[in-house]
Amino acid sequence: MEWSKLFSNFQSCEVLVLGDVMLDTYWWGHVDRISPEAPVPVVAVDKKEIRAGGAANVALNVRALGAVVHMISIVGEDEAGDELINLLQQQGIQTNGIIQTTKRRTTNKTRIISRNQHMMRLDEEDVFDVDSEDSNSLLTHIESLFSAGKIKVLIFEDYNKGLLTEQLIQHVLDLCKKYHVITTVDPKRKNFLSYKGVDVFKPNLKEVKDALGIWVDQVHLAALEEVHQQLKQHLQHSVSLITLSEKGVFCKDDQDAFIIPSYVRNIADVSGAGDTVIAVASLVYALTKDIKWMAEIANVAAGQVCEEVGTVAVNADRLLDELQNLYPNGLA
Repeated sequence: MEWSKLFSNFQSCEVLVLGDVMLDTYWWGHVDRISPEAPVPVVAVDKKEIRAGGAANVALNVRALGAVVHMISIVGEDEAGDELINLLQQQGIQTNGIIQTTKRRTTNKTRIISRNQHMMRLDEEDVFDVDSEDSNSLLTHIESLFSAGKIKVLIFEDYNKGLLTEQLIQHVLDLCKKYHVITTVDPKRKNFLSYKGVDVFKPNLKEVKDALGIWVDQVHLAALEEVHQQLKQHLQHSVSLITLSEKGVFCKDDQDAFIIPSYVRNIADVSGAGDTVIAVASLVYALTKDIKWMAEIANVAAGQVCEEVGTVAVNADRLLDELQNLYPNGLA
């Protein structure tokens, strides 16, 4: 298949993203003196910027590749929640599945940056579990989308902010099986082993080691295949896609196993790279079921976003150009 054909097919794919959304706020400034009140730099703010983060950034990445995206989440009835929903709507993402509530604040992470260096981060958030009323409302909306028969893949994007409880995860997985929807997961520690039977499980290596209580002293294929087997004992999933930081990604299913190394790049900021990996991998897997190309394309896309400061979505044209240069014969 030619690369242009694959990218064209993205537009016919309908995706549901379920997870913790947040607002990423950036204060950009410069430092030219130390505070007389304490030994800390004084940042003179030059501009402020807001971006959609967390699961919302996953949705933006999927949308940037042309797919139809439904965002399912919960935010506060506050200014940050309104701004976040507006940011998604501006990009054509369906937000009918986002509940606004007075029971919690919208997660807002404010980063203070000078000369492309993070000076400080301030977090405003509530991380308690959603209650049964809101959970049931989310489930009702998800099933209504599934019953229309258009959703091809559901992405779980867990940031441990209270949306993805063990009960909600299980109910959603049951719905996915009922309606034959592909499932992919970017997990976090709290419910790491709750995603039983999913299609693609995408943690990073540190998360796997912490969750399983194992030590991997050297990153090589045999050791990572053993990690996959230990994960599979708990999850009975189909594919492991484990990101290895600067070493690339590891991928394995029942037939194949391989490591795809990272390409040399000028890294500016790794925040949001995992969001890009799960977004791109989910789309490619849903359309091709080819784990090699799933991992390869996601690896290239993540490298590209790491060259930008802050949370950014993949650029489809730039990704297509690099893939055509790297693999001129297409998905051979």
